[in-house]
Amino acid sequence: MNLLAILSLADWLAAIWFVAVWVAYAWFSRRASRSGSTLLATTNRWRTRWMLQATSRDPRVLDGIIIQSLSSSPSFFASATLIIIGGLLALLGTTDKAAEFVREIPFAARTTMLVFEIKVLSVMAIFVFAFFRFTWSMRQYTFAALVLGSMPEPRAFTEGHADREHVATRAGKLVGMAAETFNDGIRAYYFSFAALAWFFSPLAFAIAAAVVAGVLYAREFNSHVLHVLRD
Repeated sequence: MNLLAILSLADWLAAIWFVAVWVAYAWFSRRASRSGSTLLATTNRWRTRWMLQATSRDPRVLDGIIIQSLSSSPSFFASATLIIIGGLLALLGTTDKAAEFVREIPFAARTTMLVFEIKVLSVMAIFVFAFFRFTWSMRQYTFAALVLGSMPEPRAFTEGHADREHVATRAGKLVGMAAETFNDGIRAYYFSFAALAWFFSPLAFAIAAAVVAGVLYAREFNSHVLHVLRD
C-alpha cells in the first residue's frame, strides 16, 4: 500500500493510460500491417521487389551496400540511445537541482524528490526498450546480408535449380522484420516525448500520449509518403 501511495491517483491513471495507448497502438499497427494498409506493409512489398531484382544481379554489390546503409540507421540510434541513458543516469545524481529547475517552470506539478526520480526512471526504461529494439534490428540486417550473400547465382534461377520467388520472399521478409523492429524503437522515441510531459502534470502526460498516437497514426496510415508508395 505504501508503494502505491508514492504516486497520486492522477499519476497512476495517467501512467496506466500511457501504457495502454502505447500497447494498443502497437497492437493495432501490427494487426493493420497484415492487411497491407500501413506504411510498413507497403514498404515491405517494395522490399520483396528489391530482393526479386537482386536474384537477377551478379555480383550483388549494390544490394549489399543498400543493406549496409539501412543498418546504419539503427546503429546510429542505438549509440544515441546509450548517450541519452547515460545522461539520465547522471541526472539521477543531481535530482535536487533538476527537480528545483522543473518547479520553476510555470504550470509544472510540484512533486517530491522520490516521485521525480520515478519519472526519470520511467523515461530511462523507455530508452532501454528502444536500445534493445535498435540492436536487434542491427542483427536482423546482418542476417539479411547473410541471406543475400548466400543467394544462388542468377543462372540457377534461370535453369530452374532454385525458386526465385521463394528466395526473394524470404529475403524480403527478413529485411522487413528488421525494419519493423527499427520502427518499434522509433515509436519508443516518440512516446518518450510524451513521457517528458509527466514532469509538468499527469493531465499533460495523458494528453501527450494521445497526441503522439495521433501523429504516429497520421504518418503510418495517411501520409503523403504512403500514397506515393502505394501501387
